[in-house]
Amino acid sequence: MTSLILPTSDGGTRKYQLAEAPRWARPTAPLTSRRAYAAAHVIPEVTADNTPGAPARPDWDATLAYRHELWSYGLGVADAMDTAQRGMGLDWDATQQLIKRTGVEAASVVASGAAATAGKSVRDLVSCGAGTDQLDLATIPSGAAGIEAVLNAYREQVAVVTEAGPKVILMASRALAKVAGGPDDYLQVYSTLLQEVDRPVILHWLGTMFDPALAGYWGSEDVSTATETFLSLIRAHPDKVDGVKVSLLDAGHEVALRAALPQGVRLYTGDDFNYPELIDGDGTHHSDALLGIFAAIYPAASAALQSYDAGDPVKARAVLDSTRELGKHIFSAPTFYYKTGIAFLSWLNGKQPGFQMVGGLHSGRSVVHLAKTFELADQAGLITNPALAAFRMSDFLRINGVGV
Repeated sequence: MTSLILPTSDGGTRKYQLAEAPRWARPTAPLTSRRAYAAAHVIPEVTADNTPGAPARPDWDATLAYRHELWSYGLGVADAMDTAQRGMGLDWDATQQLIKRTGVEAASVVASGAAATAGKSVRDLVSCGAGTDQLDLATIPSGAAGIEAVLNAYREQVAVVTEAGPKVILMASRALAKVAGGPDDYLQVYSTLLQEVDRPVILHWLGTMFDPALAGYWGSEDVSTATETFLSLIRAHPDKVDGVKVSLLDAGHEVALRAALPQGVRLYTGDDFNYPELIDGDGTHHSDALLGIFAAIYPAASAALQSYDAGDPVKARAVLDSTRELGKHIFSAPTFYYKTGIAFLSWLNGKQPGFQMVGGLHSGRSVVHLAKTFELADQAGLITNPALAAFRMSDFLRINGVGV
């Protein structure tokens, strides 16, 4: 058995022995009982600048290979989202390339007729975020001119996603949060966009734990008041809303919102703490998934969904529950650095050549935090090559002064 020395939070170290590598089965038919998108991260070139403010230079081969890995497990990909470091290192120029390249790769998967994705469309395989991050928040005008600038920025990005083929996700906008004077401004912007799109989109509500700049979204700091505004928008345009992706880390709120949605509008959970029970459901409703944690636990997530398809919800729930502690740890405060844990596991499992992130975000978590990430991933059966992972983990610790 492979073992290594891990640091502890009290400044000491201890010996840790890895479990045997699990055998997660890829699906032999498309997953049907739940619709699930894994929000994928971006892998940079290891020799790029990769410092805060530097233009992003993705390693396109590794980045797109990761998406193929997710598709091979029957999951959809949510791309160009906050998990891909929108607003935290991935600039709009690189984002446009990501959307276009992922659309091409998804089309190739559709054409291949692979068993896990047979019969799926590009829109089933990939949804992409359309936002307003090409705007400079320091210079955006106030009042009606600011609202118009936000609308035009959204239109530009919606056009890029639509032309590339994926489903559009209308992302929460820092610019709109800055210029909106109240609920009516949110309704004006989103209603206009929903009237203009030709196919249903996903609406994205991201809490302040993920992005503090989104405080007061939907026109109120009070969540219940904001929710009524959100619901009024959806009820006015149910034919233009495929679903809503809600990331407030509040299971009770999600259950109530899920029950209040118009028929046919999906609730894509973005709750990376409570996803097992939300996906499992309450006997009347269940949540679908659009989750950053699925990019880290995708073999287990796929196995759980395969069990739901096979009529074994008890097994499915047990698999999801087995990943919960890892999810809680990766998404622990400050939550917006969860991306670092996802990239770290990708590197440990050999999916990228170096532990690098655009914008220097690989420094967003401590050595002890990442050692715990390694341990919890192993306990959840998500270290797929223990020898490689132990070798890389040992090197990481040694470089960072642990045990020397």
